[in-house]
Amino acid sequence: QVQLVESGGGLVQSGESLRLSCAASGRTSGRTFSIYGMGWFRQAPGKEREFVAAITWSGGDTKTADSVKGRFTISGDNAKNTVYLQIDNLKPEDTAVYYCAATRLAGVVTNSRLYAYWGQGTQVTVSS
Repeated sequence: QVQLVESGGGLVQSGESLRLSCAASGRTSGRTFSIYGMGWFRQAPGKEREFVAAITWSGGDTKTADSVKGRFTISGDNAKNTVYLQIDNLKPEDTAVYYCAATRLAGVVTNSRLYAYWGQGTQVTVSS
């Protein structure tokens, strides 16, 4: 079983920055931790969960949603099994619960249905 724990959310003002963290731990099928990629999604009240960014552990390939490109940056620390989401110039429309997810699939994965493991989410609230 794989556990994902997010942190770093909070209440901020428009224009400020946050860095979300997601620490992964656990084993799959009795083997050493073997997650291939991780991603961030967010869900605002009354809206569907949407893809934000993803990264692969193998080569550090990343993809960021067009809607947040230029303000959101995903990165990872393999040694710590941790992925980060740097969010700059926050806007009120960024208010949402941000979820970290892990997939055993290779490559950058943007489809939430292809992620097997999910964190509990961290709330980000941006005031104007």
